[in-house]
Amino acid sequence: MPANENLLVLAEQRGALQYGDFALSSGARSSYYFDGRLLSLDPEGAHLIAKALLPLVIGSGAKAIGGPTLGADPIIGAVTFLSYMNGDPIPGFIVRAAPKEHGTGKVVEGPLQRGTPVAIVDDVCTSAKALFRAIEAVEAIDCTVLAVLAVLDRKQGGSDELRRRGYKFQALLEADGQGRITASGGEG
Repeated sequence: MPANENLLVLAEQRGALQYGDFALSSGARSSYYFDGRLLSLDPEGAHLIAKALLPLVIGSGAKAIGGPTLGADPIIGAVTFLSYMNGDPIPGFIVRAAPKEHGTGKVVEGPLQRGTPVAIVDDVCTSAKALFRAIEAVEAIDCTVLAVLAVLDRKQGGSDELRRRGYKFQALLEADGQGRITASGGEG
């Protein structure tokens, strides 16, 4: 079974993907709910996500991976760990929702150097609001975003807007208009 199909099966087994009637943070209703942390904080889920994303990061030419805290945090950890184990370490970074109110007041945490080509990742892409916030934060320190990645693309406008603005977007899983989730992994 292809890696992304294994990820989809595991998401259902671990309860990260549930079907029913759910209220989303936007106020909209959905026939499914995806809790990416139930997958990315599961040892097998973290491994499958990292195994699927690492080649996309490397293939993009990115030299670091990061994204918005909280959804991206375990994904970043898994990808950076796997990159180290594979002998080609790629550092990670996390983008805060707001600057720290103490110390240096950083928005971007981690060993990200100014001007580094990066990949931005999150567990879910819906409107892409959190992804755009992360993109803006790294572009403010002259980093170039070479890839934007997600575990699940809800296909609710965010991925289209990312592409419209010229970003290369890929997701491991994607929803269709009827709420069916399929393994993708292709560029979209």
